[in-house]
Amino acid sequence: MKHTNDTLLRSIAERLKRLRIERGYTQEVVTDRTGVNVGLYEVGTTNITVVLLTVLCNFYGVTLEEFFKDMKYEK
Repeated sequence: MKHTNDTLLRSIAERLKRLRIERGYTQEVVTDRTGVNVGLYEVGTTNITVVLLTVLCNFYGVTLEEFFKDMKYEK
């Protein structure tokens, strides 16, 4: 059985993109500096692992708690 939560994926994608843009980075710079192809996750169709999300949060200077604060998702 495949579990999906499209609302959560879109929310994560939007938050990742906003953090990147707020900090003035291109997708290429983030990928070069973190080794994470952020473009895959900013589309909102690919599930990101907790490990990769932690790498990106550390790069952007936010905690996982801050990242998920007020996040929209299907219950």
